[in-house]
Amino acid sequence: MSQPEAVSVDVLRQHCKTLSMTTAAQMVDEALDVARREDWSLEAFLHHLLTQELAGRRARRVARLTKESHLPAGKTLSTFDQKRLPLRVRRQLPQLCRGEWIDRADNLLLFGLPGTGKTHLAAALGYEWIADNRSVLFTPTYQLVGRLLRAKRDYELERELRRLDRFQVVILDDIGYVQQSREEMEVLFTFLAERYERRSVVITSNLVFSEWNQIFKDPLTTAAAIDRVVHHSVIVEFGSEMTSYRADQASKRNRRKADEDAITDG
Repeated sequence: MSQPEAVSVDVLRQHCKTLSMTTAAQMVDEALDVARREDWSLEAFLHHLLTQELAGRRARRVARLTKESHLPAGKTLSTFDQKRLPLRVRRQLPQLCRGEWIDRADNLLLFGLPGTGKTHLAAALGYEWIADNRSVLFTPTYQLVGRLLRAKRDYELERELRRLDRFQVVILDDIGYVQQSREEMEVLFTFLAERYERRSVVITSNLVFSEWNQIFKDPLTTAAAIDRVVHHSVIVEFGSEMTSYRADQASKRNRRKADEDAITDG
């Protein structure tokens, strides 16, 4: 076999671009400089360049998934005060973060009083799942219901459900705060039934199951909805002993202000 012709850096970079290897194209010059300086083998050079490309693709995918998720900014595990959680919930966090239950199309239900951190935890877990290459959509329940109602009005409900189906996880925040008309109840039930045993749903709620008749009105529909979300589900209860996170933060701010005023007055 004849020796291949010498290839310029520009040609190598262009080949990378043609193959949609964006990161590799950007790293060619740097990688060649290091390879020459450290006398890398061809295999080491290729391994370095392809490793950079894979890392770049992963970073771009995570950025795209994060943008599409509509997760609230800043609500990550690093900003969540895990010490406020009951011990049993803290012990569940590693399992919830890993997300094997998502691969089984199981559901996650977060129950607790208003202000106890359900939304923050759900969002924080969403960021973890995206980092693990899973697609997530975060939406207040009333917004999703409105979206489905508009689709139904325009005879596009089936298409809208297909759009939502591309997300492995849909986080429904505050399911108890929908307006609870019959039409809203019907599209919400349709959504839950459509994802049953195929895709995962995360639900945060300050209403326990015995109060879900306030959402679905009809007893049979309520029972059917509960049956679908509970079957194959992980249930996390924050506990009545937890105080409101927002109230705690407000109390801390008030104490700091009082201390500052006392120093100023003194």
